[in-house]
Amino acid sequence: MLLGFKTQLKVNKQQRLLLAQHAGVARHAWNQGLALCQQVLLHNKLNPQDKIKFPTAIDLHKWLVAAIKSTHPWYYEVSKCAPQYSLRYLSDAFKSFFKKSKGFPKFKKKGKHDSFTLDGVIKIDYRKVKVPVIGWIKTYEILPTGYQPKSVTISKQADKWFISWKIEIETTQTQKNQEFVGVDLGINHLAILSTGEVFDGVKSYKKYEKKLARMQYLNRHKKVGSNNYRKAQIKIARLHQKIANIRKDTLHKITTHISKNHAVIGIEDLNVSGMLANGKLSKAIADMGFYQFRRQLEYKTQLYGSKLVIVDRYYPSSKTCSTCGEKKSSLSLSQRVFKCDNCGFESDRDLNAAINLKQEAVRLIVLACGLDSADTSRSSVSVVELVKQEEKANFC
Repeated sequence: MLLGFKTQLKVNKQQRLLLAQHAGVARHAWNQGLALCQQVLLHNKLNPQDKIKFPTAIDLHKWLVAAIKSTHPWYYEVSKCAPQYSLRYLSDAFKSFFKKSKGFPKFKKKGKHDSFTLDGVIKIDYRKVKVPVIGWIKTYEILPTGYQPKSVTISKQADKWFISWKIEIETTQTQKNQEFVGVDLGINHLAILSTGEVFDGVKSYKKYEKKLARMQYLNRHKKVGSNNYRKAQIKIARLHQKIANIRKDTLHKITTHISKNHAVIGIEDLNVSGMLANGKLSKAIADMGFYQFRRQLEYKTQLYGSKLVIVDRYYPSSKTCSTCGEKKSSLSLSQRVFKCDNCGFESDRDLNAAINLKQEAVRLIVLACGLDSADTSRSSVSVVELVKQEEKANFC
């Protein structure tokens, strides 16, 4: 399977300038192409009888060469791949917009999400990588050899530059300690497993929130564009990057542990964007990183030979008793202990939800395999056989 590899670059002053020039050209090409596309859409709206064909990535590049490059000679100081890929990404963004899967593309600003893509003759050595125009660039860590990427993406975070490309990784079947497990995500604890294991979130933003607010407060009166303003912005960006890196590190460790040691993992299909609309809980939810947790589980289960089962978001995992199956009519967030009125079962509400997610994952696997047993954990059928049968039934 294909995985992305990303590492920090060790650049000198001249290379830093070249990287900034490439990012600037890519940003300029994106903004010019977006402005042209907006004009086409406006013309088609005002003149429905005389519509113009919406430009493709090739049309945008031909227009860029004819109209923009001739008046901007600094385009020829960088690789031609930077504006080409930028227009290609712009075309993909409009395709997603027309399919209503993403919003309308926005103009890019200098210093925010600076990145560009290069292809051509790319060489990877022990601790350096060679890219067109820029040449050899050193890295801080040892690079995986034996790969010849077709393209690389160079991006900037705070004041640091990173390079990334795709590498082919063989899946490894790890020994599983548990066949079925349910994972319930929460705010008090990041992940609660049906086995009773609890993983706490690091809450990095909450930890550095006061420091970040103080830095932003001190920067409020600095003149925009001055050296002091630029230095303060870099410090703020570094702190944002530190907060994100701490969160990513925690999520990677937890998801790797779950994927390696459990064969079938049941997780709820959370509506994260809808949960973030809650003004009282949005900050705590964003600090946990629910979306990244699921995204990492999706590819790590494939990498380590596990199976991820996504339970429907409307499944009442918290309101249902994991012992008798009785469903409560209502359950407020303040009730942290689940008490069943039917059988008297009492448990932590998150643990009860995790057990229900495990049982639902088992049921979905059984239905996909066409078996009659309601609980495979009590039967003689192994999880490996179930997964094989499930793959034949095209469950995914």
